[in-house]
Amino acid sequence: MERLEAWVFGTVQGVWYRASAAEQARAVGLTGWVANRSDGSVQLIAEGPREALEGLLRWCRQGPPAAEVERVEFQWHAAAGDLDPFAVRR
Repeated sequence: MERLEAWVFGTVQGVWYRASAAEQARAVGLTGWVANRSDGSVQLIAEGPREALEGLLRWCRQGPPAAEVERVEFQWHAAAGDLDPFAVRR
């Protein structure tokens, strides 16, 4: 089990990015959250098996159809086991 922390930049707010990311994460059983940031980016923290996290990271680089992802910055951490079922934060 690992933790992925990612920041997604580009046209990623107002395009269903958070809801779509949550759907992707829930489909593979990840815990964590996704939220808009004041700078126009989206932040995502997820925990689970490395393979599932890598799949989510691949998805983050593309996002939903209306998104225009410019770049994704990310870090890997050891899982802390302190995250709830995957949620969209407001």
